[in-house]
Amino acid sequence: MLDKIVEKSPAKINLFLRIINKRKDGFHNIRTGVTLINIYDEITLEPHHKFEVVYSGKFAPKNNIFEDCIIKKIFSFLKIKEPKILFSISKNFPFQSGLGSASSNAATVIKMLENLELIKKTNILDYSDLGSDIPIFLNQKDVLVRGKGNLLSNILFPKYYFLIVKPSFNCSTKQMYESFTSNDFDYNSEFDLEDINDQDTGNDFENILKRKKPEFMFLMNFLENLDGAIFTRLTGSGSCLFSVFENKKFAEKAKKIVSKEFNELWIETAENNNLNLF
Repeated sequence: MLDKIVEKSPAKINLFLRIINKRKDGFHNIRTGVTLINIYDEITLEPHHKFEVVYSGKFAPKNNIFEDCIIKKIFSFLKIKEPKILFSISKNFPFQSGLGSASSNAATVIKMLENLELIKKTNILDYSDLGSDIPIFLNQKDVLVRGKGNLLSNILFPKYYFLIVKPSFNCSTKQMYESFTSNDFDYNSEFDLEDINDQDTGNDFENILKRKKPEFMFLMNFLENLDGAIFTRLTGSGSCLFSVFENKKFAEKAKKIVSKEFNELWIETAENNNLNLF
């Protein structure tokens, strides 16, 4: 008899993201350093009379439906029948924000199903065709990601304390890549190696948002000037910005300042390298 199971589904931060070039298959070759942070959705799995996915929480979708539900796609991807299970997902951090919401949820469900032996364990890279970020969350370690997201090298990043702020708009990953032009490519592909190098800094999507969204530029400048901020950057394809601090005290102090100035935005502190998953 299947018991009720609850697991955490973490957010991620792209410490840098460089786009190398566009591939013949339509995807882009990238380089990005990813670390998981202690902000989570929560996923509950339990027996049910049918297959069903329901959402709750601050960032649940309208009408409780994602039109392109990643959980449903797991079973069609694996070519297996949907089980009689209720997946209840508490959405505690925003989607279309660069924090990996859907991919994290998919990876957590895959892990849960594997542990229950409802699906077979396989190479995590096999899931890159379902979602390019899913292997990152299955890996559960700091990682340098290359290729179209299918080349992973484990690497340990420093301990960081983050202030994360979501602007008032969302970013579609597909649309952000479509906005990237040949003039935006400036990474020397000779440095596309397995080790971090001097070109691995910044986020190439920032220039797109600076051109399109004046509020993004204003918010980024504000965060860059916070006391103790080491650097400020976009995560993923956006829309969340983050500032890095050397300790939790500086991050919490910055949160109070930003919350006072931008009280309508989602603002959180987080840290990496302290997760205990599965």
